[in-house]
Amino acid sequence: MRLPLCIDLDGCLVRTDLLYESVLLLLRRNPLYVFLLPIWLLRGKAYLKRQVACRIEIAPGLLPYDGRVLDLARSSGASLVLCTASDARLARAVADHLGLFDDVLASDGITNLGGRAKAAVLVERFGERGFDYIGNHRSDLHVWSHARRAWVVNAPASLAGATSRVAELAGHWPVPDSRAKAWFDALRLHQWLKNLLVLVPLVAAHLFFDMGAVARSLLAFLAFGLCASGVYLVNDLLDLDSDRSHPRKRRRAFASGRLSILDGMLVAPLLSLAGLLLALHVMPMFAGVLLFYWTVTQAYSLWLKRVEMLDVTILAGLYTLRILGGAVALGVPLSFWLLAFSMFIFLSLAILKRFIELAALASDGRQQAAGRGYVISDLPLLQSLGTASGYIAVLVLALYINSPDSLELYTRPQVLWLLCPLLLYWIGRAWVMAHRGRMHDDPVVFAASDPVSLLVASICGLVVVFAI
Repeated sequence: MRLPLCIDLDGCLVRTDLLYESVLLLLRRNPLYVFLLPIWLLRGKAYLKRQVACRIEIAPGLLPYDGRVLDLARSSGASLVLCTASDARLARAVADHLGLFDDVLASDGITNLGGRAKAAVLVERFGERGFDYIGNHRSDLHVWSHARRAWVVNAPASLAGATSRVAELAGHWPVPDSRAKAWFDALRLHQWLKNLLVLVPLVAAHLFFDMGAVARSLLAFLAFGLCASGVYLVNDLLDLDSDRSHPRKRRRAFASGRLSILDGMLVAPLLSLAGLLLALHVMPMFAGVLLFYWTVTQAYSLWLKRVEMLDVTILAGLYTLRILGGAVALGVPLSFWLLAFSMFIFLSLAILKRFIELAALASDGRQQAAGRGYVISDLPLLQSLGTASGYIAVLVLALYINSPDSLELYTRPQVLWLLCPLLLYWIGRAWVMAHRGRMHDDPVVFAASDPVSLLVASICGLVVVFAI
């Protein structure tokens, strides 16, 4: 006899939690809702879920479904029941999208259908041992103790062992991915390469033999890295739907469900706070620069990245802000030439990043980037703006070489002219490779792994050393 197969939703059918997803959607719509959330929670978790669910729309087609659970549901031949503590409005949206379930049991704004409450409802409807259940959380032990057979999904072996003592264990499917690898990806440690820009003033001022200056620069680098990783987590949490619509970003840790949204919401502010405290240790004024960086990046994540051209201008400014921060940490004046060069070169790279994303979407037959202000027809315009900005950066460098400022720092400034053809070549090659679809999503990652780029960077370094 085939008993009804009851399937949990959060962390089981989908590798995410719809409560936290819906809260993030609500806050993205209006951050001021953060003050209403605790008031709603005082009236119970079910009430909170209902109030949030009534104000947002999820995209069930983009959720990270667990293929193992879907395959079992489709092949079971049993009556399927979606039984979840998520609000009924969200649960029915998922059920309607999949078209698999015969019934939906969910929180109704009054009763939070989790743990003992869920067990009571299922026993009342199907009787003791009258149903099978797929779950993932320790609170599901209350349900499994009344079920005939149990499947434990995305949970450790200890929970599977506890379940086997109260029900027949039909299957245990642990988390398929390494959490350490997922956190490495989410924190974007490879993106800390961008924070090496903090060290540029150290090199430009020729202070690399001053151990005190080196120590302050390295601490500033670490502070920027911690703060930036916190920002990356926030950006990914607020950009779930857009990432899931992207052919490659859908594999990001939170978009794919490899990491829980709650973990991200807890870790992100801790990282940013650690970075700011370390910045205070370096110098209060440097902490002010880092706080400004954090504020702008939050505004970028919430709103500004959806405004075409403003987004890339801000990205270029954030790159330049790292250089400014490095100068403040050392207490050295920042060259006008360095600021001008960095603004134009990083604007070129920011536009290049958008060009790559749009080109990837065009190859998939899409017409617009989700969560961005660009359409596919903007590709030629972005290419012309990006290449022009890159070549203007080289022009700024050429003017600097011929200025009195370079004579103060370099004994052989004429040698620096070799940098111009090297950079012209690298910028042109980067855009050609992007045009041909042969570049990584992030130009910085491409530059750090591309042998030709590394060779060009090494030659540029030798040129600067010889010019000194």
